[in-house]
Amino acid sequence: SATALLVLAAVVGLAVALGLLPRAPVNRFCAASNNQTGFLCNDRVTCIPASQVCDGVSNCRNREDEQEELCGDLPRSLPGYLVFRCSNPGYWVYADQRCNGMNDCGDCSDEMGSLAACPPCGLEWWSCSPVLYEYCSCVPRRLCRDGVQHCLSWSDEYIC
Repeated sequence: SATALLVLAAVVGLAVALGLLPRAPVNRFCAASNNQTGFLCNDRVTCIPASQVCDGVSNCRNREDEQEELCGDLPRSLPGYLVFRCSNPGYWVYADQRCNGMNDCGDCSDEMGSLAACPPCGLEWWSCSPVLYEYCSCVPRRLCRDGVQHCLSWSDEYIC
């Protein structure tokens, strides 16, 4: 019976390798740099940020991050964990662009509100109402006291 079990395992393994039996779906979710949502390459070691999937540049050794089945009909062809849907149904961004301090959706829905669920401004950010469309509720501290108004209240020049 042990021999029969080994033969059966070998036959099933060969059938999967030849594509005769469907393979189990691969879980490619991983945490990339800064604990952001990532995509796990076939080597099971390389984790690339979500926004580097389907960007025209192969970041995985076997180009699995640029395959047609993954990139053919964006965003529908992407796994759900790689996509953040903006409050405007016509727009989406990669999941690692949510809560990055930048207004990637164009309406700040990736930075503010219940959909985004972002933490308050981090240590490298200053909380204010920004002047520039590029930011939503925080500006980078590197812009503080640079002689240019970035907050409506000018707090980035006088308090920050």
